[in-house]
Amino acid sequence: MSTVRGARARARIEITAAIKAEARAQLAAEGAAKLSLRAVARELGMVSSALYRYFPSRDDLLTALIVDAYDSLGAAAETAAAETAGLRPLARWTAVCRAVRAWAVAHPHEYALIYGSPVPGYTAPQDTNAPAARAGLVLVGIVREAHAGEGVALPPLPDALRPEAARLAAEVAPDLPPALVVALVAAWSHLFGVVSFEVFGQFNRLVEDRDTFFTAAARRLGQDVGLLPRG
Repeated sequence: MSTVRGARARARIEITAAIKAEARAQLAAEGAAKLSLRAVARELGMVSSALYRYFPSRDDLLTALIVDAYDSLGAAAETAAAETAGLRPLARWTAVCRAVRAWAVAHPHEYALIYGSPVPGYTAPQDTNAPAARAGLVLVGIVREAHAGEGVALPPLPDALRPEAARLAAEVAPDLPPALVVALVAAWSHLFGVVSFEVFGQFNRLVEDRDTFFTAAARRLGQDVGLLPRG
């Protein structure tokens, strides 16, 4: 790559980062529904036509922010799993859940972008699917290792749910028993319910020791999935 091309590439990276940073500031101040390319350009001292060369539409910018948020959350979960390698599965599950909560509390506006109310007029493209799955796949991996290793206490599966369980298992983790996959999907939704209650203020004047409360809830979810508390 020539020196000129290299300089242009670096400049593009820097300007793209500045655009995203200003857009995140707008998210914090106004919310995703009011994100405006013109306002971002104005704050950066750019003309709108110049910004459109980086993000042709508001939806393109939103998608970039959503992908970044999912990737950041996924990286936090993956780091927690790597740092607890060798520990019991339930301890690793709890550590990953705690990492998800810590990221959400530290990035409330980005969390709201991916797990809050849908943005009017915006439909997330398939580009967001893989980043969105990263954190969940970490938990699936922990359960998969437990199932193949020390074993799990297989959750009960009502007869009426068996067809849906088979479909979910085929889509999410074909190598795991359907009952386990149903429990995983339920635990995933419950995890983000607890996190959302904290981030969006529903625990205000209710739960005081939130760290201890969350750790106990995350551990309970792991046991509901079938992870064993003792060897």
